[in-house]
Amino acid sequence: MLAAMALRPPSRDEIRELALRLGLGLDAAALGSYHGLVAGLVGGLAALDAAPDDLPAPRYPRSPGRRPPDAENRLGAWAVKARVEGAAAGPLAGRSAVLKDNVMLAGVPLANGTSILEGYAPPMDATVATRILDAGGTILGKAVCEAHCFSAGSHTSASGPVRNPHRPTHTTGGSSSGCAALVASGEVDLAIGGDQGGSIRVPASFCGIVGLKPSHGLVPYTGILPIEPTVDHAGPMTANVADNALLLEVIAGPDGLDSRQGEVRVERYREALGAGIGGLRIGLLREGFARPESQPEVDAALRGAARRFEKLGARVAEVSVPAHRSAGAVGFGAVQSFVHTLLWTDGCPSGREDLFPTCYLESHRRWRERASELSAPMKTILLLSEYLREQAGWRLPARSMNAMRGLRAAYDAALERCDALLMPTTPMVATPLPEPDAPPEELVARAFGPVGNTLPFDHTHHPALSFPCASHDGLPVGAMLVGRRFEEGVLYRLAHAFERHAEWRTLGP
Repeated sequence: MLAAMALRPPSRDEIRELALRLGLGLDAAALGSYHGLVAGLVGGLAALDAAPDDLPAPRYPRSPGRRPPDAENRLGAWAVKARVEGAAAGPLAGRSAVLKDNVMLAGVPLANGTSILEGYAPPMDATVATRILDAGGTILGKAVCEAHCFSAGSHTSASGPVRNPHRPTHTTGGSSSGCAALVASGEVDLAIGGDQGGSIRVPASFCGIVGLKPSHGLVPYTGILPIEPTVDHAGPMTANVADNALLLEVIAGPDGLDSRQGEVRVERYREALGAGIGGLRIGLLREGFARPESQPEVDAALRGAARRFEKLGARVAEVSVPAHRSAGAVGFGAVQSFVHTLLWTDGCPSGREDLFPTCYLESHRRWRERASELSAPMKTILLLSEYLREQAGWRLPARSMNAMRGLRAAYDAALERCDALLMPTTPMVATPLPEPDAPPEELVARAFGPVGNTLPFDHTHHPALSFPCASHDGLPVGAMLVGRRFEEGVLYRLAHAFERHAEWRTLGP
């Protein structure tokens, strides 16, 4: 792990170079004045820079972790195998869990899908990890995630592709790729994924498991690497709905350290299970179907799922939110904000009061000297972001933020007429993994292609649950329910009823 360089006052020449770069036009006298002012201020900050971080100490012993050999890692889904035994008793006693490899586990390597962080191990446990352990769960290690968590395909991690348990030549989806593969293959019971554009729900859809992107702020993000605080979400990935509700009960609620949280409302989510769905209203979102990238069989499977909900007592009617068609582009307008947090601030969500270990920032700042190791999607958004900044300043992120308020209101209006929206999670089933020598155009298309229905709800902060509803060509079809903020219980109630009365593997389009 890199040690931080001691903060030192600047030389006069360094201030001269900075002034020239910034176009300040300082004469000799002014240069001397500003050199003295800046040097004095830097000296005053040296004590702060030398102070230790006030980080929570890990409470449970653990093994340091190891990268398993191929024989133990047939899907390429394990980043690190470790073992942390939690409390002797609790609601997760006897359950095994894995963490996406952007979630901190003290003393265990963290790569975030990239070679740039090689050798880094965080000094703290993420809040979600501590809560799993306090509830009696056993954490078995870290699951591979996509490079910087910026791909909805499972082909960008520096450790290699993650393979779909249903068809190893196909993608698991991303960026919580390893989590989905390990849960779907039965190697772990529970997983913690992250979602900023669909990174829980896309792999849940492609792998036939249950994945929840909670309401923004419901699950504390402390100790998890951010992409952008307004879209950062962590949530449960499990083999069934009941386990998903259980894990959410364990990890949800304020921790006092994450400024994303604010006022959150927590429920006993398992109480919604088995309650029946008679009278609940489902809105079939018209614009979530027949997209340019949609497979007709996936659309047909979702309409079949709607009919099954009707047979179970729900009322189903088509609803329309025309803005959903362009919502993905509106959300992607914030790309400069993503790059700012991911790269230019070294991963520190600036201007916020979140707890964050500074040693991570020292390791991550190496990207500037190792930018050639960035994935194709990351190189693309870095180039795009810098071009947009030079051409339009920060106008595009501001427009994106302004447009999102209207989009949120449009979904809210639809949800006044129904209890949940229903649509395909991904417009297609899992696609083949790209070849190792695939060109950047293909790598980027596979990274961004599946998120048309998922990305908007990261920005609008509505909860969204993916669950398997059918099979096409031997691959799972994912259905997505979207609800009102902090009404995850309604989504669980609906999905659990479907799960109890239908076996998705036997249902076709």
